[in-house]
Amino acid sequence: MKTIRIGYVGCGFLAQTVHIPNIVETKGAQLLALAELRPKLGNLIKEKYGVPRLYRNHTELAADPDLDAICISAPYAVQGEIARDCLLAGKPVFMEKPMAVSLRQGERIVEAAESSGRLLMIAYMKRYDPGFVLAKEIIDSWLADGERGRLTYMRSHGFCGDWTAGLDHEFINTDEPVRYPDVDVLPEWLPEARAEAYIEYLQQYTHNINLLRWYAGAGDDVSVRSVDLDEDGYRGVVSLDFGGVRGIIESGGLDYPAWEEHHQVYLDRAWVHAFCPALLDRGGVAELQVYDAAGKREPELRRPEDRTWSYKAEVHHFVECVATGAPCRSTGEDALADVRALEDIFRAFLSGRGEI
Repeated sequence: MKTIRIGYVGCGFLAQTVHIPNIVETKGAQLLALAELRPKLGNLIKEKYGVPRLYRNHTELAADPDLDAICISAPYAVQGEIARDCLLAGKPVFMEKPMAVSLRQGERIVEAAESSGRLLMIAYMKRYDPGFVLAKEIIDSWLADGERGRLTYMRSHGFCGDWTAGLDHEFINTDEPVRYPDVDVLPEWLPEARAEAYIEYLQQYTHNINLLRWYAGAGDDVSVRSVDLDEDGYRGVVSLDFGGVRGIIESGGLDYPAWEEHHQVYLDRAWVHAFCPALLDRGGVAELQVYDAAGKREPELRRPEDRTWSYKAEVHHFVECVATGAPCRSTGEDALADVRALEDIFRAFLSGRGEI
């Protein structure tokens, strides 16, 4: 496999603690260039990782003919516009979730990928966690043989906690002011006073909706059944339909020195419970409890043999897809279903309160 030369847009927290180190450590990849609006910060990261090139902005980076692909992490509304520009410049793109903050923005990004014929991969790293991959394989095998019946119910509980797992990675910051371009991409129905709450719910629970869709094999067949959120638009319970299967999202916050997230998937005669590690725990993968009435008839603890950190696994996947042309597991087109569902959730929440 040829070496994939990558440019990275942004040198902030997630870039430094996750993506840049993982690209540098990935066999078959070379971090050739950075783009950063803060010159001092950009130079410090360039020197730390020995990156050959530094650009003032993503437009200059996307014009580099030597780059095979671009990775992006930036403020939520802005990164989608950066991704669109890079796709139209002819580069495959790996971007952080959420892909978009509105369906109209998401559709423009996907249209750019389709018109350019370039790969757009969304960083839903939980789809690359070996434990969640194992859960998906188990569920698919059960549904294929039919002995455990049909898929009946799914539950995703996410109360958060300490996502950094006691991170001691050195984070470099500077006092340079930075101004990102103003972009008008939020939903047109969203009141300005509710924009922050909407973004907070969207960026956190896009993972949970994405995982339940993936478990169920529902594609874009997802709709909202009911929404019961607190006044803050964050804590509560949302019921959705995933291809005819009820799925519950339980959202909230918790002062907890670990990560409180788990998922349950039920068939008539079997179930899988998957427990998510703290997101920045480089040694952590999801672990499973599995019950199979057609097998041992008692819950069994299952740990994946592969212990690769999910963030590292997704970068490996992106590099392989760019090099070989293989389809990726988390495309932009697929992610449109998550954006649509999240808009519907928050619009239903505000409509029920008489705010729109």
